[in-house]
Amino acid sequence: MKRQVGLWIDHRETVVVVIGDKGEETRRIESGMEKHVRFSGGSGSEDGSAEDQRDRQFTGHLNRYYDEVISHLRDAESILIFGPGEAKGELEKRLASKGLSGRIVGVETVDKMTDRQIAAKVRQRFLK
Repeated sequence: MKRQVGLWIDHRETVVVVIGDKGEETRRIESGMEKHVRFSGGSGSEDGSAEDQRDRQFTGHLNRYYDEVISHLRDAESILIFGPGEAKGELEKRLASKGLSGRIVGVETVDKMTDRQIAAKVRQRFLK
């Protein structure tokens, strides 16, 4: 079975489009992250430790989110990653660390898209 996956990703959500023998399936994965992350912590920080703690929480949260996304990509033969911002590059590095970088067929910068636009882009890439 040939499974090809395209996904639009940012730090807040991922839209995964899977094209396989049984047709097409779209899934949405929420990160649970706000647009601007504000973890509660004391405002009076000594040596920037509150900021460091927020950064660690943010990184830990993103790593769990990326692992959740990767769990939907495990059996994909080809992976197309696109989206605005930094999340696509961060996911690409995470995939490489899991030995899956050989399956990535492209990483593209695009703006916000509707689910239908995302699905059309994935179809356009894989169903030539």
